[in-house]
Amino acid sequence: MNSASPFAHEALFYRDEDDFLSGTARFVTDGVSRGEPVLVAVPEASIALLRGRLGRQADHVHFIDMTEAGRNPGRIIPGVLMAFSASTPQRRVRMVGEPIWPGRSELEYPACLQHEALINTAFEGRNATLLCPYNATSLPSHVLEDARRTHPVVIDGAKRVASEWYTDPAGLVDRYNVPLPPPPSNAEEHVFSVGTLAHMRKLVFAYATWLRREQVDDLVLAVNELATNSILHASGRGTLRMWREGDTVVCEVSDSGTGFPPSFTGLSGFGIVMVNLLCDLVRTHTSHSGTTVRVYLGR
Repeated sequence: MNSASPFAHEALFYRDEDDFLSGTARFVTDGVSRGEPVLVAVPEASIALLRGRLGRQADHVHFIDMTEAGRNPGRIIPGVLMAFSASTPQRRVRMVGEPIWPGRSELEYPACLQHEALINTAFEGRNATLLCPYNATSLPSHVLEDARRTHPVVIDGAKRVASEWYTDPAGLVDRYNVPLPPPPSNAEEHVFSVGTLAHMRKLVFAYATWLRREQVDDLVLAVNELATNSILHASGRGTLRMWREGDTVVCEVSDSGTGFPPSFTGLSGFGIVMVNLLCDLVRTHTSHSGTTVRVYLGR
């Protein structure tokens, strides 16, 4: 990442409540004093703590519960950070974003890591500062190691240093392009093509009817976007698999193509952004034999 870039992406390692408040409150207060729009997107319990520390200055801060808005890691850049940055395009913005908190599942983690890496690409050249808190007491050591790879600067206690481990974002995204767990043996499987897209949408609608109606509509739209991408950019056909994991409906679309690009520009980039905005989790794996995209939506 160009050291002269107006975008700054920093990790804050904290070990207790006081550590968290000290690092984030100082960052937020500095932004408020400079007249910068400030966003804080962290779990709700941390919002309450930070509000108490900031006092009246909290009135100048926009707070978002990251466990809701960022439940799907792929939703954070377009739906939280980019949305806030775009709301004041002529001014430098300051944001606190905690995308990886204790309790995130191993299933979600590759998408979290890819999110943190892609921030450096998505915000390159933008007038913004982003501070990402990491609970260094509760998170696994490999998460902290990866934080040093995704953030050009790491703050740990009184030390603020350039990360020697910082890694090219594209390389990290590729590193976590890992195979997905196999579908269960009872998964429904359907082959689709351009002539059967309407039928495929009906199958998804019927399978997901136990979700809320608006969720069913979102899932049908997301799967249709994935299937359309398969038809346009792969062999003209693909395979849909559907199953349930507890209260969650899982739909998987696989084909022989190279998949959506991991970016936020262009038609295909917008397509995968839309899928992320609609679903609770999106996992993707691309190999020499094709692409698999798996989406999760829970009641």
